[in-house]
Amino acid sequence: MLLAIDCGNTNTVFSIWNGVRFIATWRIATDHKRTADEYFVWLSSLLMLTKTEAAITGAIISSTVPRVVFNLRVLCDRYFNCRPLVVGRADCALPVPPRVDAGTIVGPDRLVNTVGGFDRHGGNLIVVDFGTATTFDVVDTDGAYVGGVIAPGVNLSLEALHMAAAALPHIDVAKPLRAIGTNTVACMQSGVYWGYIGLIEGIVRAVRLERSQPMKVIATGGLASLFAQGTDLFDAIEDDLTMHGLVLINTYNKDTA
Repeated sequence: MLLAIDCGNTNTVFSIWNGVRFIATWRIATDHKRTADEYFVWLSSLLMLTKTEAAITGAIISSTVPRVVFNLRVLCDRYFNCRPLVVGRADCALPVPPRVDAGTIVGPDRLVNTVGGFDRHGGNLIVVDFGTATTFDVVDTDGAYVGGVIAPGVNLSLEALHMAAAALPHIDVAKPLRAIGTNTVACMQSGVYWGYIGLIEGIVRAVRLERSQPMKVIATGGLASLFAQGTDLFDAIEDDLTMHGLVLINTYNKDTA
Protein backbone atom coordinates (compact mmCIF):
# COMPACT_ATOMS: atom_id res chain seq x y z
CA MET A 1 0.00 0.00 0.00
CA LEU A 2 1.06 3.59 -0.61
CA LEU A 3 1.35 6.20 2.13
CA ALA A 4 0.65 9.63 0.60
CA ILE A 5 1.61 12.64 2.72
CA ASP A 6 0.58 16.21 1.95
CA CYS A 7 2.22 18.69 4.31
CA GLY A 8 0.80 22.20 4.23
CA ASN A 9 1.59 25.25 6.31
CA THR A 10 -1.27 24.53 8.72
CA ASN A 11 -2.07 20.81 8.52
CA THR A 12 -0.46 17.61 7.29
CA VAL A 13 -2.66 14.94 5.72
CA PHE A 14 -1.79 11.23 5.62
CA SER A 15 -3.73 8.95 3.28
CA ILE A 16 -3.37 5.25 2.53
CA TRP A 17 -3.98 4.06 -1.02
CA ASN A 18 -4.57 0.34 -1.51
CA GLY A 19 -4.19 0.41 -5.28
CA VAL A 20 -7.87 1.01 -5.93
CA ARG A 21 -9.03 3.62 -3.43
CA PHE A 22 -8.05 5.55 -0.33
CA ILE A 23 -8.93 3.40 2.66
CA ALA A 24 -7.99 5.93 5.36
CA THR A 25 -7.18 9.63 5.67
CA TRP A 26 -5.96 11.45 8.78
CA ARG A 27 -4.97 15.02 9.53
CA ILE A 28 -2.49 16.44 12.05
CA ALA A 29 -1.23 19.96 12.74
CA THR A 30 2.01 20.72 10.90
CA ASP A 31 4.93 21.01 13.33
CA HIS A 32 8.53 20.95 12.13
CA LYS A 33 9.66 19.86 15.61
CA ARG A 34 7.64 16.62 15.50
CA THR A 35 10.01 13.66 15.26
CA ALA A 36 9.74 10.52 13.16
CA ASP A 37 9.03 8.52 16.32
CA GLU A 38 6.17 10.84 17.29
CA TYR A 39 4.68 10.53 13.81
CA PHE A 40 4.84 6.74 14.06
CA VAL A 41 3.20 6.54 17.50
CA TRP A 42 0.32 8.67 16.24
CA LEU A 43 0.04 6.91 12.89
CA SER A 44 0.35 3.35 14.20
CA SER A 45 -2.42 4.02 16.73
CA LEU A 46 -4.75 5.13 13.95
CA LEU A 47 -3.77 2.15 11.81
CA MET A 48 -4.77 -0.18 14.64
CA LEU A 49 -8.02 1.65 15.32
CA THR A 50 -9.07 1.38 11.68
CA LYS A 51 -7.84 -2.25 11.47
CA THR A 52 -5.55 -1.41 8.56
CA GLU A 53 -3.38 -4.51 8.51
CA ALA A 54 -1.74 -4.53 5.10
CA ALA A 55 1.85 -3.32 5.03
CA ILE A 56 2.86 0.05 3.65
CA THR A 57 5.31 -0.60 0.84
CA GLY A 58 5.78 2.87 -0.63
CA ALA A 59 5.45 6.55 0.22
CA ILE A 60 5.31 9.92 -1.48
CA ILE A 61 5.54 13.35 0.13
CA SER A 62 4.47 16.81 -0.96
CA SER A 63 5.51 19.53 1.47
CA THR A 64 5.34 23.31 1.41
CA VAL A 65 7.27 23.32 4.70
CA PRO A 66 10.84 22.17 3.93
CA ARG A 67 11.80 21.65 7.58
CA VAL A 68 9.34 18.78 8.08
CA VAL A 69 10.58 16.70 5.16
CA PHE A 70 13.59 15.21 6.96
CA ASN A 71 11.54 13.67 9.78
CA LEU A 72 8.90 12.41 7.35
CA ARG A 73 11.61 10.70 5.31
CA VAL A 74 13.04 9.15 8.48
CA LEU A 75 9.54 7.92 9.35
CA CYS A 76 9.21 6.12 6.04
CA ASP A 77 12.72 4.70 6.10
CA ARG A 78 12.79 3.61 9.75
CA TYR A 79 9.29 2.24 10.21
CA PHE A 80 8.09 1.29 6.72
CA ASN A 81 11.43 0.36 5.15
CA CYS A 82 10.86 2.47 2.05
CA ARG A 83 12.49 5.51 0.52
CA PRO A 84 9.77 8.08 -0.15
CA LEU A 85 9.47 10.12 -3.29
CA VAL A 86 9.50 13.85 -2.52
CA VAL A 87 7.72 16.06 -5.05
CA GLY A 88 10.01 18.85 -6.20
CA ARG A 89 13.21 16.85 -5.78
CA ALA A 90 15.28 15.96 -8.84
CA ASP A 91 14.58 12.23 -8.48
CA CYS A 92 10.80 12.72 -8.56
CA ALA A 93 9.72 13.10 -12.19
CA LEU A 94 6.49 14.75 -13.33
CA PRO A 95 4.42 13.62 -16.33
CA VAL A 96 4.86 17.11 -17.83
CA PRO A 97 7.46 19.54 -16.43
CA PRO A 98 6.28 23.05 -15.47
CA ARG A 99 6.89 25.89 -17.88
CA VAL A 100 7.84 28.92 -15.78
CA ASP A 101 10.66 31.46 -15.58
CA ALA A 102 14.14 29.97 -15.29
CA GLY A 103 15.17 29.46 -11.67
CA THR A 104 11.60 29.53 -10.36
CA ILE A 105 10.75 26.96 -7.70
CA VAL A 106 7.10 25.94 -7.95
CA GLY A 107 5.39 24.84 -4.75
CA PRO A 108 5.02 21.03 -4.62
CA ASP A 109 1.32 21.32 -3.78
CA ARG A 110 0.74 23.29 -6.97
CA LEU A 111 2.55 20.70 -9.08
CA VAL A 112 0.53 17.89 -7.49
CA ASN A 113 -2.77 19.74 -7.99
CA THR A 114 -1.84 20.30 -11.63
CA VAL A 115 -1.26 16.59 -12.20
CA GLY A 116 -4.46 15.59 -10.41
CA GLY A 117 -6.55 18.25 -12.11
CA PHE A 118 -5.29 17.42 -15.59
CA ASP A 119 -5.99 13.72 -15.11
CA ARG A 120 -9.62 14.34 -14.14
CA HIS A 121 -10.51 17.38 -16.23
CA GLY A 122 -7.95 17.75 -19.01
CA GLY A 123 -6.02 20.88 -19.88
CA ASN A 124 -6.98 24.56 -20.06
CA LEU A 125 -7.76 24.46 -16.38
CA ILE A 126 -7.63 26.77 -13.37
CA VAL A 127 -7.25 25.00 -10.03
CA VAL A 128 -8.27 27.15 -7.04
CA ASP A 129 -6.89 25.79 -3.77
CA PHE A 130 -8.25 27.20 -0.51
CA GLY A 131 -5.36 26.65 1.89
CA THR A 132 -3.25 28.85 4.14
CA ALA A 133 -2.82 30.81 0.92
CA THR A 134 -5.46 30.86 -1.80
CA THR A 135 -3.68 29.74 -4.96
CA PHE A 136 -4.74 29.69 -8.59
CA ASP A 137 -2.86 27.19 -10.78
CA VAL A 138 -3.09 27.46 -14.55
CA VAL A 139 -2.80 24.13 -16.39
CA ASP A 140 -1.96 24.23 -20.11
CA THR A 141 -3.46 22.08 -22.86
CA ASP A 142 -0.84 19.34 -22.39
CA GLY A 143 -1.03 19.29 -18.58
CA ALA A 144 1.91 21.57 -17.83
CA TYR A 145 1.79 24.03 -14.96
CA VAL A 146 2.36 27.42 -16.61
CA GLY A 147 1.94 29.84 -13.70
CA GLY A 148 -0.76 31.22 -11.52
CA VAL A 149 -1.68 33.53 -8.67
CA ILE A 150 -1.06 33.50 -4.92
CA ALA A 151 -3.42 35.45 -2.64
CA PRO A 152 -3.70 35.50 1.17
CA GLY A 153 -5.76 32.65 2.57
CA VAL A 154 -9.13 33.28 4.16
CA ASN A 155 -8.11 32.44 7.73
CA LEU A 156 -4.87 34.35 7.32
CA SER A 157 -6.84 37.44 6.34
CA LEU A 158 -9.16 37.03 9.33
CA GLU A 159 -6.20 36.75 11.68
CA ALA A 160 -4.58 39.87 10.21
CA LEU A 161 -7.87 41.79 10.56
CA HIS A 162 -8.19 40.79 14.20
CA MET A 163 -4.58 41.63 15.03
CA ALA A 164 -4.62 45.01 13.29
CA ALA A 165 -7.94 46.18 14.73
CA ALA A 166 -8.19 45.67 18.50
CA ALA A 167 -11.97 46.02 18.60
CA LEU A 168 -12.60 43.28 16.03
CA PRO A 169 -13.04 39.72 17.40
CA HIS A 170 -11.97 36.33 16.07
CA ILE A 171 -14.74 34.93 13.89
CA ASP A 172 -15.44 31.74 11.95
CA VAL A 173 -15.70 31.77 8.19
CA ALA A 174 -19.35 31.36 7.20
CA LYS A 175 -21.71 32.41 4.44
CA PRO A 176 -23.73 35.31 5.88
CA LEU A 177 -27.49 35.37 5.59
CA ARG A 178 -27.35 38.89 4.12
CA ALA A 179 -24.67 41.07 2.59
CA ILE A 180 -25.49 43.96 4.94
CA GLY A 181 -24.45 43.04 8.45
CA THR A 182 -26.30 44.50 11.43
CA ASN A 183 -23.63 43.65 14.02
CA THR A 184 -19.84 43.48 14.07
CA VAL A 185 -19.54 39.73 13.51
CA ALA A 186 -22.06 39.76 10.65
CA CYS A 187 -20.27 42.69 9.03
CA MET A 188 -16.93 40.88 9.23
CA GLN A 189 -18.36 37.62 7.91
CA SER A 190 -19.95 39.44 5.00
CA GLY A 191 -16.75 41.30 4.18
CA VAL A 192 -14.62 38.18 4.24
CA TYR A 193 -17.06 35.90 2.45
CA TRP A 194 -18.22 38.21 -0.32
CA GLY A 195 -14.79 39.80 -0.52
CA TYR A 196 -13.28 36.42 -1.34
CA ILE A 197 -16.03 35.64 -3.81
CA GLY A 198 -15.12 38.88 -5.57
CA LEU A 199 -11.41 38.05 -5.39
CA ILE A 200 -11.93 34.59 -6.88
CA GLU A 201 -14.21 35.76 -9.67
CA GLY A 202 -11.98 38.72 -10.47
CA ILE A 203 -8.77 36.68 -10.69
CA VAL A 204 -10.39 33.96 -12.78
CA ARG A 205 -11.80 36.60 -15.12
CA ALA A 206 -8.33 38.17 -15.53
CA VAL A 207 -6.71 34.78 -16.20
CA ARG A 208 -9.32 33.90 -18.79
CA LEU A 209 -8.68 37.18 -20.60
CA GLU A 210 -5.02 36.19 -21.02
CA ARG A 211 -5.80 32.75 -22.42
CA SER A 212 -6.99 32.03 -25.94
CA GLN A 213 -9.14 29.03 -24.95
CA PRO A 214 -12.06 28.53 -22.56
CA MET A 215 -10.82 27.64 -19.06
CA LYS A 216 -12.55 25.25 -16.68
CA VAL A 217 -12.30 26.08 -12.97
CA ILE A 218 -11.83 23.41 -10.29
CA ALA A 219 -11.83 24.12 -6.55
CA THR A 220 -10.09 22.15 -3.80
CA GLY A 221 -9.14 22.69 -0.17
CA GLY A 222 -11.11 22.77 3.05
CA LEU A 223 -13.19 25.87 2.29
CA ALA A 224 -13.96 25.07 -1.35
CA SER A 225 -17.48 23.80 -0.68
CA LEU A 226 -18.33 26.83 1.43
CA PHE A 227 -17.31 29.35 -1.22
CA ALA A 228 -18.97 27.32 -3.96
CA GLN A 229 -22.27 28.27 -2.31
CA GLY A 230 -21.70 31.89 -3.28
CA THR A 231 -20.72 31.55 -6.94
CA ASP A 232 -21.46 29.39 -9.98
CA LEU A 233 -17.86 29.76 -11.14
CA PHE A 234 -16.64 26.25 -10.30
CA ASP A 235 -17.10 23.36 -12.70
CA ALA A 236 -16.24 20.86 -9.95
CA ILE A 237 -15.20 20.56 -6.31
CA GLU A 238 -12.40 18.06 -5.74
CA ASP A 239 -11.83 17.26 -2.05
CA ASP A 240 -9.10 14.68 -2.72
CA LEU A 241 -7.35 16.36 -5.65
CA THR A 242 -3.93 16.64 -3.99
CA MET A 243 -3.93 13.02 -2.83
CA HIS A 244 -5.06 11.88 -6.27
CA GLY A 245 -2.16 13.81 -7.80
CA LEU A 246 0.30 12.18 -5.39
CA VAL A 247 -0.88 8.70 -6.40
CA LEU A 248 -0.51 9.58 -10.08
CA ILE A 249 3.02 10.95 -9.62
CA ASN A 250 4.04 7.87 -7.64
CA THR A 251 2.67 5.57 -10.35
CA TYR A 252 4.39 7.58 -13.08
CA ASN A 253 7.76 7.29 -11.36
CA LYS A 254 7.33 3.54 -10.84
CA ASP A 255 6.35 3.01 -14.47
CA THR A 256 9.29 5.03 -15.80
CA ALA A 257 11.93 3.72 -13.39
